[in-house]
Amino acid sequence: MSILEIADIVGIAAFALSGFWVAVEEKLDLLGVFIASFLTALGGGIIRDVIVGRLPYSFIHSIPSLLVILVILIAFLLRLKDNKDFQNRSIFILSDSMGLVSFSISGALVGLESGLEFFGVILLSLITAVGGGVLRDILLNRVPLILKSDIYGSIAIITGSIIYIFDLFNLLSNFIIISVFILSLLLRLTAYYKNWHLPKVY
Repeated sequence: MSILEIADIVGIAAFALSGFWVAVEEKLDLLGVFIASFLTALGGGIIRDVIVGRLPYSFIHSIPSLLVILVILIAFLLRLKDNKDFQNRSIFILSDSMGLVSFSISGALVGLESGLEFFGVILLSLITAVGGGVLRDILLNRVPLILKSDIYGSIAIITGSIIYIFDLFNLLSNFIIISVFILSLLLRLTAYYKNWHLPKVY
């Protein structure tokens, strides 16, 4: 299994969980929970693959869909045991952050494989990371997280830039990618808990 496939799988599982928590907060029915989770987990990757002219990974492999279903079932069982608001729980923040960083990396790697230049890699990294969440939020009539929350989208841009620079100097390796994942995840969590924000226009 390649590092790209691992990044995709981690991102799918993490975003399926965060999609589930959003669905719970919005009090959706069972079908709504599945739609929100699938959109969050698979939407960004599908958009990414369509942009670069590839068959979407989730269309030609059964693992993504099965993984989303498994995560929903596990989360549903946990939900039955604890009926608190999950939106403010650390598990939501962690899963959403892991999904953001994992898909930022997979988007950048696909961009590099497709021969994109610097800004192409960054944009593909950003689109992969936030695309599913944006589709979900639009469907639920919510302001997408990327437009209002701390430095959410900036994490994807930073992650994609780092991946591109290491590849430019032929230094990209599995160790580097894992290190970038850890550092970007720590940055995202630090930004959230310290309430870091980009300047706002009023």
